[in-house]
Amino acid sequence: MYISRLALDHFRSWEHCVVDFAPGVNILHGANGLGKTNIVEAIEVLSTGSSHRTSSALPLVERGFTSATIRANVGESAAIETRTEPDADDEAARADGKANDHLHTTTYEATIAARGANRARINGGSSLYMRDIVGRIPSVSFTPEDQRLVTSDPAMRRRFLDQAGALLIPGYMNRLQTCTRIAKQRAALLKQLERAEGDTNAALSGLEIWTGQFIEAGIALTADRNSIIDSLSEPFAAIYDRLAGDRLAGDKAADDGESAVDKAAIDDEYQTAHKARLVYEPSFAEVLGDSNGDAPAAISRHFQRIYPGEVARGLNLIGPHRDDMALELEGMPAREFASNGEMWTMALALKMALFEVVVRTSGVTPIVILDDVFAQLDETRRGQILDFAAAQQQVFITVAARSDIPDFNGLGDSGKGLGGGLGSAGLNGDEAFDGTANTNIIDVAQLKADSHDGNDQLIAQLQAMRGGGEA
Repeated sequence: MYISRLALDHFRSWEHCVVDFAPGVNILHGANGLGKTNIVEAIEVLSTGSSHRTSSALPLVERGFTSATIRANVGESAAIETRTEPDADDEAARADGKANDHLHTTTYEATIAARGANRARINGGSSLYMRDIVGRIPSVSFTPEDQRLVTSDPAMRRRFLDQAGALLIPGYMNRLQTCTRIAKQRAALLKQLERAEGDTNAALSGLEIWTGQFIEAGIALTADRNSIIDSLSEPFAAIYDRLAGDRLAGDKAADDGESAVDKAAIDDEYQTAHKARLVYEPSFAEVLGDSNGDAPAAISRHFQRIYPGEVARGLNLIGPHRDDMALELEGMPAREFASNGEMWTMALALKMALFEVVVRTSGVTPIVILDDVFAQLDETRRGQILDFAAAQQQVFITVAARSDIPDFNGLGDSGKGLGGGLGSAGLNGDEAFDGTANTNIIDVAQLKADSHDGNDQLIAQLQAMRGGGEA
């Protein structure tokens, strides 16, 4: 699967934009402020239904407009559209080094409303909910903000869980939206009770109904998030160990004045120094705790205990909107005890684990987005992430200057660098690119100029895409 063309209409800083991509590496270079991150952010929104940069749709829409449109022509195999998991014949073909190269193009369109519901279309067809196309173009983004998955407040980690859920669990976005809507209704009633004078029976009756629905929806969402973390935990720990081991080996080589170190020769302290773990911390702890098998009743009693506080503050004091995911290192909270480098390694491992689980559960290789990450990483971690990216079917990289463009020569077989074939997940040997042979370099400044100078032509291309064709 790969995106062959992306078109934006009133998305952030882009009034109109049409850009062609290729399989392999696509590098967008240009000065800060030109909108290169906005281009890859649009791919993330189309893929997961949300952006890591904002929790609302309003910033995604160009100022002065009511909506933005994202359209993408996606080349995909027939097998991807008709089923979500590869069958035995597919696995046998992969083992024999044969790939189903029968691809067709599907146009996915998302309309992002500044206020109100987002909508979607496939091949210019009937209007759909945005959630109906989420996850059909799986992607995993690596960004400068990734370290904040360890250090920031729980909202950022919940956003990661929600994006992961959109990619991994059918119906997750629907359950998330249902729970969010009920939470808003319940909070509105709590505010009404806070201001109420006189008879409050009607509001109390409504609160009881909404509380029951909130418990039901929250339990379903909690179970989903617990499943996500269960799926990610093992690959996260294993990938962290490999990444940390590679770095420790490099450090020891430098200390010893050697060019390379056999991992088997690394001291025990190097092999056992780091143990990373993900821990789900649900607000509805009764779902996973000892509730004698009756979580709804236990949560209901919890709500009864905190009712005065909720009314006084006009807020839902418990619920999935207060969930968190803790990252631990050697049994200690990483946000408090890990070094800056260890936090970056954990963030990289978390994103790579998500990639691995998407491949394993869907049989589809996600698009990889590397948004201005190299300036944040030291040489070892830059090499690790380039190793990972070099084996994937399609990669988008943003850099501020042409001189920052990474050299992919010698990285074609780089999956081995992380062990376990992670880097080549979901690929045949001849699907990975080598060197710069498949590198598509895009000058964003020129793209910006073209978008201003050729609006009539761009609009014609956008209209062609809306009809499901490729101009």
